[in-house]
Amino acid sequence: MKTRTRVLTGTALAVALGAGTFGAVSASASPAGAAAQAVAVSGKKDGPSDKNFTTTTHLTVDAATRAAQAALQAAAAENQKVSVAVVDRNGNTIVTLRGDGAGPQSYESAERKAFTAVSWNAPTSVLVGRLAQAPNLKDIPGTLFLGGGTPVQVNGAPVAGIGVAGAPSGDLDEKFAKAGVDALGK
Repeated sequence: MKTRTRVLTGTALAVALGAGTFGAVSASASPAGAAAQAVAVSGKKDGPSDKNFTTTTHLTVDAATRAAQAALQAAAAENQKVSVAVVDRNGNTIVTLRGDGAGPQSYESAERKAFTAVSWNAPTSVLVGRLAQAPNLKDIPGTLFLGGGTPVQVNGAPVAGIGVAGAPSGDLDEKFAKAGVDALGK
């Protein structure tokens, strides 16, 4: 290799390593800098509270577990073997319970029903009817347009979704999901 090529290669390597080190140092410094900037913007020590920020409501893990257990118990009372999933407003799974004897497909189906319900802030049984007008809805990743999902709402806004799968009908699945929602009001 020519001397000029070696010098250029070495220089390029040194620049790349330096940039990587600078990026790592900058990244590790960002959270504190961002927090300080947020406090400086608002002028308050407890955080910003202007129109650029929003506050959302989320279920706790305990509440999500209580809702999932209530749905599972409602299904067991009717000798149904189901899985129950509770997702947050963003569709992220908080808790999933697979009941004794529930089919292997029920776990994922429950999660997808919960995701669908919270995404559209409507029970999935209602959303099934919308497929007639917009059949491409079923192509949206992660969704499942079958009865059995219901949103959890606070002041009309969706904060979570509960999905149940495994009973012989979507009506039963949805009945059990609603039992989970009702448990949150107790």
